[in-house]
This record gives sequence, structure tokens and C-alpha cells, in this order.
Amino acid sequence: GESAFDGVRFAYPARPETPALEDFNLSIKPGETVALVGPSGAGKTSVIQLIQRFYDPDEGRITLDGVALWDMARHDFRADLALVPQDPVIFAASARDNIRFGRLDATEAEIEAAAHAANAHDFIARLPDGYDTYVGERGVMLSGGQKQRIAIARAILRDAPVLLLDEATSALDAESECAVQSAVESMARTRTTIIVAHRLATVKKADRIVVMDQGRIVAQGTHDSLVAENGLYARLARLQFTDGEAA
Repeated sequence: GESAFDGVRFAYPARPETPALEDFNLSIKPGETVALVGPSGAGKTSVIQLIQRFYDPDEGRITLDGVALWDMARHDFRADLALVPQDPVIFAASARDNIRFGRLDATEAEIEAAAHAANAHDFIARLPDGYDTYVGERGVMLSGGQKQRIAIARAILRDAPVLLLDEATSALDAESECAVQSAVESMARTRTTIIVAHRLATVKKADRIVVMDQGRIVAQGTHDSLVAENGLYARLARLQFTDGEAA
């Protein structure tokens, strides 16, 4: 689960003159939970896309456990990743099969345990046919929050050493977000976790918060240390927290 970005520069093919990441250096220890925060367009999601090798960097090197991604077969290193995106992929199948996609050989008991951990079991049980309910094309029968809980259950079932969370709780209500956050924190204790979030409340407990702006790292530390620095993170925190919580 050790991941590293070394001198990475990356621009999307449609905008080669505007790098999404510039001189980007980040090393993540095995088992560490690192949160990427910053304004829109800072390059946070680009990091998630590069580590999955949807793109290759224009310059620099990305490694997983010391091996460059392009020296490994895509299937091999992607087997070590579990992703919960902001807009999860939901297949035209049953709720059960959508969770099972995380690990095709999972037992019924393992699927239901993952759903419990993701705070998804109760709403699935209330569906017309429970876990066997057909959720429709792109999960049309489910709300945004329900789709995300299905995706989180899928990631829990996958049990990969690297967990990628890209705005994974953005569509959840406060009560569901709290329950899912507990499950995520439990998962993170035994794996490397990279979290992208705009809502800073979801990353306050991260081992390290990396603040990005215009494709570069501008600060990193814990929530308390970054607030004390009174920089970009502190300004973002003041916008989101009330009653002096960020102070």
C-alpha cells in the first residue's frame, strides 16, 4: 500500500498548456490515511485518476510499493485498489449483485456484512425484493445517497490494501454520513487510504491532510496544525465550520 508521486507533471490532453499537477511530490506510507483538500481545480481528482492509471503523467514517476505503475500489468495493481467515486457506477442488476461486484466469490453473509458496515442494509431490506431488487439502469430506483452506500459496501467487500475515496460521502445526509464515516475509519486502520473531499468535516481525523492549490501542494499536516497556520486550509475551515469549531 505504499504510494509515491515523484516530480509529477500532468496536463489533460484537451488542455496541454494548463497542467493539472505541477512538480507534485507526495509519499504515502502503508496504512496511512491521507486527505487531499483544496479549492475546485486544485488537482485532487487528478491524483486519484493517475494512481488508477487512467492517464500517465507527462513527467515524473508514480509508484506502488516501490514499483512504477507502468512496470506492472494494469490488472495487477488495480486489484490492489478499491474506489468509491462521487458518482458511483451502479449496474442494471440486483442490489446484491451490485455489491458482489467488489468480489465475485463473496458469500451471501459477506455481502450482507458489507452492507451493514456501509449503513446500507436497512434501506436494502425495505426494497420490494430486498437484496434481490432490480435497481434499474444506473440505479434509477435509488437515491444518490443510496447509490453511494452501495458503492461503499462494494469497496468494503473488495478489501483491497489501497482505498480511494473521491467525495464518497457527498450525497449522504448527516446521520448516514456519520455512520459511513465510522465504517471508513474502521477500514482505514488496516489499509492505505486516500480521501478527496470538499467537506472538511470528513477529513478532520486523517493522519495527514494535504492542501492543494493550482496543481501543487501548498501545505500539509493535521487539522489542528493547519488551522493554526492560518493559511488556505484555515480559510476553507472558517467557511465550513461554525461556533468556533475550526479555531
